[in-house]
Amino acid sequence: MPRTMGHELSLDFLHVVEAAAIAAARTMGQGKRKYSDKVAVEKMREELKNVPIRGEIVIGEGERDKAPMLYIGEKVGKDFDSTNPEEYPEVDIAVDPLEGTNLCATGAPNSIAVLAAAERGGLLNAPDMYMNKLVVGPAAKGHVDIDAPVKENLKIIARRLNRDVTDLVVIVLDRPRHQKLMEDIRAAGARIQLIGDGDLSAGISAAVAGSGVHAVMGIGGAPEGVLTAAAMRCLNGEIQARFVLKDQLAQEDLDKVTDDNQTIERMKSMGIQDPKKVYTTNDLAPGKNIIFAAAGVTSGNMLKGVRFFGDGIRTQSLIMTTLPHYVRFIDSIKLNQAPDVVVRF
Repeated sequence: MPRTMGHELSLDFLHVVEAAAIAAARTMGQGKRKYSDKVAVEKMREELKNVPIRGEIVIGEGERDKAPMLYIGEKVGKDFDSTNPEEYPEVDIAVDPLEGTNLCATGAPNSIAVLAAAERGGLLNAPDMYMNKLVVGPAAKGHVDIDAPVKENLKIIARRLNRDVTDLVVIVLDRPRHQKLMEDIRAAGARIQLIGDGDLSAGISAAVAGSGVHAVMGIGGAPEGVLTAAAMRCLNGEIQARFVLKDQLAQEDLDKVTDDNQTIERMKSMGIQDPKKVYTTNDLAPGKNIIFAAAGVTSGNMLKGVRFFGDGIRTQSLIMTTLPHYVRFIDSIKLNQAPDVVVRF
């Protein structure tokens, strides 16, 4: 009988993100951002070899000529009998082996290892570029508009949550390009939580009641936008997004992007015909069968980080799926192989 994207596969992906998180956590606070990312990428790639899928990376560490592994288009999964390939499902995979590399390198909160998967064609193949995003929870879903003034969106969010705008908390990446955005949020009366990195984990917080976060606004990475959309599909939240071209960026970002003509050609080669299109949650993650897995590297708002103790390693992870629709927080202890190991709470 052919395998499908089911419960067993979600547990396989859980193991993948846990392993990447543990590898990254061993580098926490060493101040080596690139090294932290490298070990997480290598471990995730190694573990994906054991997952029984015909997988392809659609969101990864970059394109093939710039990334040594987990690049866009890379094939992953367990070796299978080529005479019976239908035994293994075709799966599109989006990864961020270490979201918040600077956070891990400095020991700051909210660094996580992330993977999302869907049936073939179920995740947008997005280029590594900037994206303007608006993320809200279920209450404001279908009521906000990324093109509306900030003040109007905040009024809508507050009304849908039955509270005042002054009670809202909006997460914004702490970047010079967001100066005008921050001025608009403050003028509307809402509060701001600035973060150095990690707008994916921020987006998840915005869609979970009781997190104290009510929206995420501003420009971040497009790959993280697709991963956020996969999470929103599972959490009933919403993301609206639009790709950002070079002529729309602040001066400090210009050295990180290529010429607009080159960017547009690259987008077209990946199937994106309209660079100004507003993408909805279902545009970014249209799959019917979505699996989202994340494991804490450093402790944050949603997940505790990896904890090492004498008899083992403790991790906290999040697994979400659309079929069946469930959200699970998993606390795991990987025990050492010894006869006198003690389990600690």
